[in-house]
Amino acid sequence: MIEIAIIGPTASGKSDLALKIAKKHNAYILSLDSLSIYKEIDIASAKPSKEELKSVRHFGIDEIYPDEYFSVERFFDIYKEAKKEALKSDKNLIIVGGTLFYLKSMIEGISKLPKISKESIQKSAKLLKNPKAAYEFLKKIDPLFAKKITPSDRYRIEKGLNIFFETGETATDYFEKHPRIALTKNIKIYEIDINRDILRERIAKRTKKMLQSGLIDEVAYLEKKYTRLPNPMGAIGIKETLEYLDGKLTKEELFEKICINTAKLAKRQQTFARTQFKDKISADISSLEAEIANSFQNRA
Repeated sequence: MIEIAIIGPTASGKSDLALKIAKKHNAYILSLDSLSIYKEIDIASAKPSKEELKSVRHFGIDEIYPDEYFSVERFFDIYKEAKKEALKSDKNLIIVGGTLFYLKSMIEGISKLPKISKESIQKSAKLLKNPKAAYEFLKKIDPLFAKKITPSDRYRIEKGLNIFFETGETATDYFEKHPRIALTKNIKIYEIDINRDILRERIAKRTKKMLQSGLIDEVAYLEKKYTRLPNPMGAIGIKETLEYLDGKLTKEELFEKICINTAKLAKRQQTFARTQFKDKISADISSLEAEIANSFQNRA
């Protein structure tokens, strides 16, 4: 079995490329996307269509509901299942998406987290209504852990709080007792290198399509069913739409704000890829497709 990862900024064409390669080279796809994991978040996550999901078996999409806890550990379980199924069916495996922290964690390893109860999740969510106050609380109980993260790093703040509320231990003490264990090695990483202006055009086109497809109705439904507390309700596309529903933005401003925040996310993803994955192969999408095809042929 051949395993590869396709990365790149949001809206760069990763999913389309992965589908194309999977069909040509007998592969399953594992989604590396922290929003597509959720059922009922379809438009905001820009997940593949039902037809595309039927054409190639996908893992990591529609796994849990928005009010269920998700972590990198849960992603590891999904990866193990995808790999097991690929081996059983004599398939290759393509890992694709923009949540690069998951990929980094697979390669470098993470400490196994305790099972987080709903009570602990609710305590953390209550504090995270005010992210600044949540960070200050974390800083007070665990200054060493807080020093390693930024006040805007909601994911790690939530992790530190969950560990504390669940175990009574600080994240620093907990991780010292539970060292990292790597999950996989030797995954070839391919990165889509895309011109900034072209990427902005693609972001605008995708945002327009999301709005035309019913993003506002989807977010209104999600809010009614799950409230604004679950973590995915703070995702790009959802949080701006909630502002629109509050009457703070016009439709034009909603479109602009989603585009701006998506472009900022794309920049962060590119910076992360540049600094964290030294051995990746970067090229434009056509060259990358040819490079990956050669890799599959040479390793077959």
